[in-house]
Amino acid sequence: MFKANENYAKLPGSYLFSTIGKKVKEYSNAHPDAKLIRLGIGDVTLPLAPSVIAAMHSAVDEMGKAETFRGYAPDLGYEFLRKAIIDGDYKAWGVDLDIDEIFISDGAKSDSGNIGDIFAADNRIAVCDPVYPVYVDSNAMSGRTGNYDKASEKWSNVTYMPCTAENSFVPELPKERADVIYLCYPNNPTGAVATKEQLQKWVDFALANGSLIIFDAAYEAYITEKDIPHSIYECDGAKKCAIEIRSFSKNAGFTGTRLGFTVVPKALVLDGVSLNSLWARRSGTKFNGAPYIIQRAGEAVYSEAGRRETREMVAYYMNNAKVIREGLKDAGFDVYGGVNAPYIWLKTPGNMTSWEFFDYLLETVNVVGTPGSGFGPSGEGYFRLTAFGSLENSLEALERIKNMKG
Repeated sequence: MFKANENYAKLPGSYLFSTIGKKVKEYSNAHPDAKLIRLGIGDVTLPLAPSVIAAMHSAVDEMGKAETFRGYAPDLGYEFLRKAIIDGDYKAWGVDLDIDEIFISDGAKSDSGNIGDIFAADNRIAVCDPVYPVYVDSNAMSGRTGNYDKASEKWSNVTYMPCTAENSFVPELPKERADVIYLCYPNNPTGAVATKEQLQKWVDFALANGSLIIFDAAYEAYITEKDIPHSIYECDGAKKCAIEIRSFSKNAGFTGTRLGFTVVPKALVLDGVSLNSLWARRSGTKFNGAPYIIQRAGEAVYSEAGRRETREMVAYYMNNAKVIREGLKDAGFDVYGGVNAPYIWLKTPGNMTSWEFFDYLLETVNVVGTPGSGFGPSGEGYFRLTAFGSLENSLEALERIKNMKG
């Protein structure tokens, strides 16, 4: 008899942003004249850069000619893009990578969810709390997280590492067993960053304990402070214990075109097993590659014009972040993030829970954000706003919230 994967049934409710979308849709249907401002999901709003569009048009023309038509992409991705990534990013940070250590994908979310395919079922994961939900949920689907306790909002086989205002949202090293450690800096949802010295401690811990670090660097393009590392491989020994996941969604606006990559160094050998070989085998079996047209668009991001245009895009969003952060501070909120990341993390007013504040903002001033508790138990009492809207909407949302506060 057929049996379903019972691990899915253990998951609490629906995916966080699906729940938000459902609540917003219900409110919109009941209040069709309401002008909602959406600062919840981290989706970009600016159009793709001109150089990126030009590259896509050129690639489309190639696909219409027999002599330049492309079929299946190589398993790891086209060399032109992998070389552009190494030359355009990693060499500038003093990191040497081989081209076969870069794996092109259709986005960081996919890789974050799929990387668990190469983990043993009895590995114990450790996550920052609050955390991007995909890390925990995808491991739960694989039966790696144990049982969910509704009262504590925690899984029995997950090590939660609290990230609070007291530790500047950078957790302490775990005191219990942790086989796979997920780190995301600049952080989603708190907007916090980790210094090179702090990251080096994690690398040293992983090396000493035979642990693997999954480092999500999707927001590295938003780093503004000079002492903040853009890659975990800037730390000594990281190639022997860390996988890095990157995205084109936030730095270049590819949320709708889908492109990302994962770095798995060949030096990353745990218990005699090459994780580079495992990920290559997994990719060759389950993935047929990102489209040629999109990979050419990704290559254009690293051109001189592409760099200039994407920097302007990032600067636009970071100006939004500055406006929101400073405006909320002036209004009396406790605010974090928004300096090296496009997320503003604020304390909910009074004794409101995260979801109570979500409902209050939606119903009172028609602003949509993300409740902090949706990212984990330590997110309770906090709320996330994104800087990915337009400047006009960001300013209007800020004024609505200020008036509500008053």
